[in-house]
Amino acid sequence: MVRSIATPDPEMSELHDSRRAVVASPWDAAGMICWREIVRFLRQRNRVIGAVGQPILFWLLFGAGMHSTFQIPNQSFGTYFFPGTLLLILLFTAIFATISVIEDRNAGFLQGVLVAPIPRWSMILGKVLGGTLLALLQGGLFLALGAFLGIRYSLSSAVGIVGLSFLISWSFTSLGLMLAWRMESTQGFHAIMNLFLMPMWLLSGAFFPVPLAGGSISQTLMHVVMRLNPATYGLAGIRQLMQGGPVASLWQPSLTICWIVTALFAVLLFSLTTYIARQPSTHDAR
Repeated sequence: MVRSIATPDPEMSELHDSRRAVVASPWDAAGMICWREIVRFLRQRNRVIGAVGQPILFWLLFGAGMHSTFQIPNQSFGTYFFPGTLLLILLFTAIFATISVIEDRNAGFLQGVLVAPIPRWSMILGKVLGGTLLALLQGGLFLALGAFLGIRYSLSSAVGIVGLSFLISWSFTSLGLMLAWRMESTQGFHAIMNLFLMPMWLLSGAFFPVPLAGGSISQTLMHVVMRLNPATYGLAGIRQLMQGGPVASLWQPSLTICWIVTALFAVLLFSLTTYIARQPSTHDAR
């Protein structure tokens, strides 16, 4: 009895090989999405004016207006408010970087990425990394400007400031992306972001110091709320690096605690953003 041996169809083999070749590396995909965010930023340079110009204007106006009423020994309000202005720049950059998710969904680009043979986390990684690098770029411009305006810090302090700024930018960008993922309109996104991010900035010690506990009930309550704010620790770490150590008249956590809390906050928000992005939603098909 003779058995016929089936020969493989060359067309089916080529189709199978082409399907295998389509599978892209998740790291390459994240890098391309990150690069796309940078290219988009370079083509929209007016975003620098909104993200850097307005905080600088706040710093100059408030620094001049509150110089005589600010009461911290051996420190002007301009010097105190400088780290808070840097935090505000990182915050604004997170808003501008993550709003592109809504634009990509309306344009159909996001749907194309979602059906691509890559894991969701690689897309989230690319978006968050792109927004973080843009925030570092704009924050670095402000740090360089501060060096010309009399704000002094050493090279080692500058490296630490950049490191903490990276973690803060990562946290804010992850938070913005998590909120924008289910949003359909840019107007609603701006309203929600202002509801979350502006109170976080105001209650971080950026504009006024953390009040010492043990006074009135309102003062103690404000102290507890500001200590529960994760942005307080990132800003406190940047301020200590700029000033060479904690200020005796202010409540400030240790630099080690600042690094730990800021890093844990960044990891937590990125994990939550990735988890939300992996959940099925009707928004993905729009």
